[in-house]
Amino acid sequence: MRDIHHFINGQSVPGTSGRFGDIYDPNTGKIQARVALASGAEIDDAVQKAVKAQAGWGATNPQRRARVMFAFKALLEKHMDELAVLLSSEHGKVVADSKGDIQRGLEVVEFACGIPHLLKGDYTEGAGPGIDVYSLRQPLGVVAGITPFNFPAMIPLWMSAVALACGNAFILKPSEKDPSVPVRLGELLIEAGLPEGVFQVVHGDKEAVDALLVHPDIRAISFVGSSDIAQYVYATGSAHGKRVQAMGGAKNHGIILPDADLDQVVRDIVGAAYGSAGERCMALPVAVPVGAKTADAFIERMTDAARALKVGVSTDAEAHYGPVISAAHKAKVEAYIQMGVDEGADLVLDGRGLKLQGHEDGYFIGPTLFDKVTPQMKSYQDEIFGPVLQVIRAETLEEAAALPSQHAYGNGVAIFTRNGLAAREFVSKVNVGMVGINVPIPVPVAYHSFGGWKRSAFGDLNQYGEDGVRFYTKVKTVTSRWPDGDIGDQAFIIPTMK
Repeated sequence: MRDIHHFINGQSVPGTSGRFGDIYDPNTGKIQARVALASGAEIDDAVQKAVKAQAGWGATNPQRRARVMFAFKALLEKHMDELAVLLSSEHGKVVADSKGDIQRGLEVVEFACGIPHLLKGDYTEGAGPGIDVYSLRQPLGVVAGITPFNFPAMIPLWMSAVALACGNAFILKPSEKDPSVPVRLGELLIEAGLPEGVFQVVHGDKEAVDALLVHPDIRAISFVGSSDIAQYVYATGSAHGKRVQAMGGAKNHGIILPDADLDQVVRDIVGAAYGSAGERCMALPVAVPVGAKTADAFIERMTDAARALKVGVSTDAEAHYGPVISAAHKAKVEAYIQMGVDEGADLVLDGRGLKLQGHEDGYFIGPTLFDKVTPQMKSYQDEIFGPVLQVIRAETLEEAAALPSQHAYGNGVAIFTRNGLAAREFVSKVNVGMVGINVPIPVPVAYHSFGGWKRSAFGDLNQYGEDGVRFYTKVKTVTSRWPDGDIGDQAFIIPTMK
């Protein structure tokens, strides 16, 4: 059986804890590999090596760091097919979707190539008599990222590209469910010219996470996962003096006004709700048509569109989506489907019990569609994270907009309309961090930043973009004076504008 090792100091390093996790093929339900699970001692070893490596990397000028990012970008493009197939083999998403996973991460690498400009500080000449003031952005030191199973390339790249370009050493603790792509990213970074020890990959479970959260040499933690764990990571890391950004769960809504292009809406939402088997924090699992006529027409067309979707193995080029990540997650999603039935929602399409010939033990769930869901239902309040679309009917835009605004999660929301004034008012008032106007999955481009509100995000700074640069650097402000002659009593005076 294939063993997946840690990646420390530029090398594949077998685990020493004696503990392993099984890696399944979601298409077949069979174990295909095992991954070493790090102990606290192994985490400490990786951190100490990173501390040593970071000193030289942090002192490297930003232009040279950018050249490594340029080389890394080229390698990601060169190995795109290889990485996508590897990603699909462990996650289960179709290969085309895996390429999208890598591409959105690659775009943040492109952004990080501009780090010389992004690290430029401010300068004020003559702030006082003979006094100049300027600011510097300097790396934090060693930082860590804890990433989820659903985007094993994109989210590690979101974090690490900016952190590395800023001069930090980065320790990645990826999901133990699909860890091979993160290791491959480490190998490509070394090939791109990154010094050994600046990027480490340590696999593990809660023991590894806790070791990172309390380690005194870790200066910052970036996390993406469920909201309960995000809150734990934020509280624990902050209590140990770390800068923390922790992104949690979501329940994104799509508001459909009567004037919207319904054919386009259905095409958009069918992909946003069911793509990647719904295992996206920016999936759109709730549709809110306004008015009975809009709702009836949407349900009719969405039913036809969802029925037409092909669920297949991850290597099937004609499949729209593949299996979910694990048997446990399949059972969880199917339990939520039953919960919706028990709560009285109208089950229009039931994706349970789907079997593919030759892959009967795979973790497949067909497209599932609920109508007449209400805000009081627990299946609506919770994040299902599967190929399940829930429809809540609303009579007015105000009623529809209140749903995402009042929900515990505040990651993303979309409005579909031709009415610019209605969209503008909606954007201004909705209590959600990322908004799409006729865009079903409003993930910001790399030079903006990603982050939700409420229980979808803990911490003040978002992922990537300029917020990422702020997160992975500390500001040093210098006030300088080069006096001409004897300064006399001025030595005892705080510099002012006088």
